Amino acid sequence: MKTLKTSLPLLNAMVVFEAAARHGGLTPAAQELNIAQSAVSRHVANLERQLSVALFVRKGNRVAITGAGTALAGAIRDGLTTIRQAVEELTERDSDTFVIGCSHDLAQAWLMPRFSLVTSLVANGRVLLQTSNDYRDFDQPEVALSIRFGEAEQWPGLVAEKLFDGEWFPVCAPAFLARYPALATEVPEAFLGVPLLHQATPPGAIDSWQSWIGTGRKLEGPRFTSYMSMIHETIAGRGAALAWAGFADEQLRRGQLVRLTRASRRHAGSFHVVTRRNAGPTVRTVAQALFGSVGAT
Repeated sequence: MKTLKTSLPLLNAMVVFEAAARHGGLTPAAQELNIAQSAVSRHVANLERQLSVALFVRKGNRVAITGAGTALAGAIRDGLTTIRQAVEELTERDSDTFVIGCSHDLAQAWLMPRFSLVTSLVANGRVLLQTSNDYRDFDQPEVALSIRFGEAEQWPGLVAEKLFDGEWFPVCAPAFLARYPALATEVPEAFLGVPLLHQATPPGAIDSWQSWIGTGRKLEGPRFTSYMSMIHETIAGRGAALAWAGFADEQLRRGQLVRLTRASRRHAGSFHVVTRRNAGPTVRTVAQALFGSVGAT
């Protein structure tokens, strides 16, 4: 009687072959798996010998996948995906901590006023907030949900749902506006004559003061890599700044900042809630609560 062990090729060989099929070559598969190209070639040859079928056609130093190889690669990929999803489900079920990830600025400006909402929806309130500006840190299986800026197709294999637009507009402290009342006229050129606070952006960035005013000249004023540091200076009355919608809600509600124009500009990217395809009920509950909180604090 045949068992799975005796009727199926070795898992290592199938994993190596799937990588070679996906990349269309032995060398990139070896680089992904961090093994020698000769080892990839050996695994593929053993698999072909065991199955008595050609998976690749050799043409000099190149290989081309056969129809049989394409079919087998698809089946292996589906099987490995099922195994990965099962492992992730077990990891989520067994974990007693809900990990949520986002950038430091987003955490301080938008998430923290809602943090008690998140903890109220997680058993025993065991929530870990992980902040990073490298979204790859949120691809780890222990991260249940993350909030990321960009476009949904940037995170293949994950579910990205728009939370709010990447929109910004000028703000300042009430006392600053009293000193420079022309800022309320909706005229972009009015900002040329006042102290400006800048977020550090690449030259010509669409979310810069140069873009808002419509000037190519170099503008004076301090620059910040931290959005929240810039906003603290804005609240202190030391300049006008470009604030992101959603980020400025709390300060606008409290009257620490005033919005200077009805108009706003919109980035091509948006803020998204990113989860895994097999997200469990707690993840979905937290995500829906975050969607429902947009525009509220």
